Amino acid sequence: MATAQRPETDDISAARAGDHAAFERIFRAHAPRVHALACWFGHEPDADDITQDVFVLIWRKLRLFDGRSAFTTWLHRVAINAILSRQRRRREPATDFPIVSDPTHTDGTEDRVALDDLIAQLPAEMRHVFVLHDVEGYRHEEIATLLGIPAGTSGSRLHRARQFLRAALNDNA
Repeated sequence: MATAQRPETDDISAARAGDHAAFERIFRAHAPRVHALACWFGHEPDADDITQDVFVLIWRKLRLFDGRSAFTTWLHRVAINAILSRQRRRREPATDFPIVSDPTHTDGTEDRVALDDLIAQLPAEMRHVFVLHDVEGYRHEEIATLLGIPAGTSGSRLHRARQFLRAALNDNA
């Protein structure tokens, strides 16, 4: 079977058995999304280091992946836990994380920069839920598991985040 067409499940099995090339394919497929999560969670300057740290952790824990959930769900759970753990270790304040430190780093549109700036102004608890739900597509039950909060809390934080963003966008219109 050609490498480009190799199913991810084969790569996961091969990587679990110690195949470095298979793990590299997994890394290349998922690193951009892990990097984006690090940026969205407010660690843009450290996103490369965080991404590398997450994949070192994934390599060590890959044998623990049991296939009960999608691999991407498991990988993102590990990534989010690592990102949040890094925040706690550094005792970083919850509201001082700029998502876009350099406007040229976005897709080039003023609207995107404005929205990124508004998202950066959300308190960390609301921003995390907003990003996981509206950007990454997780359900409230999954967010609850990832962040260790009740699903209802996830829903209320998302509601408050959307209210804040709507009001800010209306003020800027």
